[in-house]
Formats: sequence, structure tokens, C-alpha cells
Amino acid sequence: MPSDFGPKRPSDMSLMPMAKKSRMDVMEYDASGPKPKRTSSLLSPIMLLEGHAAEILCARFSPKGDVLASAGSERCVYLWQTYGECDSAIMQPPHGGTICDLRFNFDGTALYTASVDKTVGVWDVSTGSRIKRLKGHTNFVNAVGEAKTGPPLVVSGSDDAQVRVWDIRRRGSVVNLNSVYQVTAVSFGESAQQIVSGGIDNEIKVWDLRKAEIAFTLKGHTDTITCLDLSPDGSYVLSNSMDGTMRIWDIRPFAPRERCMKVFQGHSHGFEKYLLKCAWSKDGQRVASGSSDRYVYVWDSNSRQIQYQLPGHEGSVVGVDFHPDEPI
Repeated sequence: MPSDFGPKRPSDMSLMPMAKKSRMDVMEYDASGPKPKRTSSLLSPIMLLEGHAAEILCARFSPKGDVLASAGSERCVYLWQTYGECDSAIMQPPHGGTICDLRFNFDGTALYTASVDKTVGVWDVSTGSRIKRLKGHTNFVNAVGEAKTGPPLVVSGSDDAQVRVWDIRRRGSVVNLNSVYQVTAVSFGESAQQIVSGGIDNEIKVWDLRKAEIAFTLKGHTDTITCLDLSPDGSYVLSNSMDGTMRIWDIRPFAPRERCMKVFQGHSHGFEKYLLKCAWSKDGQRVASGSSDRYVYVWDSNSRQIQYQLPGHEGSVVGVDFHPDEPI
């Protein structure tokens, strides 16, 4: 639930390319010596993308991995080309407040954004323009999620204690689910008939949309849920929390009574109380989280051991994601 403190940009700005800046100075090595074995198609092992003028709160790769979207306090979405010089453009017009979360749809043609201006934005990735503003929430929208298959459905969670499901072909929300406390994280299940939500009550609720009611509740976290991410096979959900842990939960209908399968520790939530994101790798073998200690943490999802503690940022790391095909 970030405050609306980002600088405004002129509303008449069109989709505009950002000026290129040198990013090759992040990692230098002797060109005449033996070159390290490359594991990705990036120009450099580490690419520094510059252009944002305020805090970045979320970042996601497109399903094909050729585009990276990022957003935050500036109210604008930046689209970056993953490869080459990582050229970028700004989607227009901007939101009326900080962007808290974003997700691509399942084929990468559209982008969904959640904002403190109480709306969900729907964007055309090819043109960089906004298609629609989904209105109905009465407070900050903290999280957004996309249906994996089927109709173009979007789920959103808000400080108004509501989870709303939208069909972007229609004018208003098609399902409204009432929670008791602010909702800070949402995700669709493998089918569009299941939704997972988390909030400041420390609980994760799994909803059956056919009955518009809670199917079961997952308890174990002791502080606010900050993010939810579905596993690649749709059987599990990864949760991040301000209690300093991430957990893997079995959300299959006939799972054992004890649904918490794994607990991950090492990262930290600082005094800023950001909604730190989490992510699965596309093969399900790794999970990642940002951290207030300026590192990106990557764990082995089976052994729960920290595999990487990635440095470089100069402030809290809020948004994380894995590339769909490469080790990025």
C-alpha cells in the first residue's frame, strides 16, 4: 500500500523512446584474455537499465521473454527490449498514482496494472497505449493477476477489502469477493475457477469462483502477505510475507491437510514495509524474492538452500522475476 509520491509526467507525452545510456561499465574484463563462458544472450553478464526517475515497485518479463515491463512511483510503465541495447519506451497515458503491480496476459499482447488511483489499467503492448481503465475499487489497488487460459480475465486486490474479477471485454467487474481486511496479493489458480488472495490478516484464502466463496484458508504466516505466485504446473502457490519467510503451499483440491510444503528464509522486510514480490523459475526448480538488504535472493525450491545472493542495487529490492527461457 505505497503512498502516492511519484513525480508527475506531462499527460500529453506519446509513447517515447528513452535516451540510450552506457550499460557496459557494470562488468569489465580484459578483452585480450580468456572470455568467460556465456550462459545467456544478454550483451553483458549484468545489464543496468537506466531511465526511471523514482522507485521501481514491480517488474515482469513477457511470456516470450523479449520484453521486460517495469513500473512504480512515476505512474508510468516502461517497456524494455530484453536483448541488444535494451531500448525502452514509456506507455501512455500514465496512471493517476503509483503503480503497485503489473502482469502480462498469457500471450504477451496485453499488460495489466494495479494503481493507488483505485483503477486497473489494461494496455496494448504493441502500441504502448492504454486500452481501458477498470473502475470499481474504492481504495488503493495493490495487486493484479491474469488468467492462464480461456477468456481475458483479470483479478485485482485492494485496500477496500475486495477481490474483483474483470472480463476486459465488459464494462464492470463480473465477480466481487468480499474479504474482511485489506487485500495485498492475488493470483489465479491453474483454472479461471480458482483465485488465491492474501492480506494484512496474515492468511491466504483460496476462492471457488463457481460458488463465490472461500474453499479453504492457508494459515502459517505471522504478518502481511506481500505477493503470491502460482507454480508453473499450477499445483502450488508461492507466498511472500512481512514475517521474513516465503512458503510453498499445495492448493490442489484433494491435497493433505497440512498444505504448507516448504519454508524459505534469508531475505528481510525493512521498515519501509514494501510489498516485496516473489517468483518461480519457469522449470519450478528455483524461487526468488527481493529484500530490504539490497540483495536478490534465489533458493533451490527442493532443498530450500540459498543458491544466489545477488548484489548491485543501492536500495531495497522490491520486484523480481525469472526469464521464461534463459538464466536471467
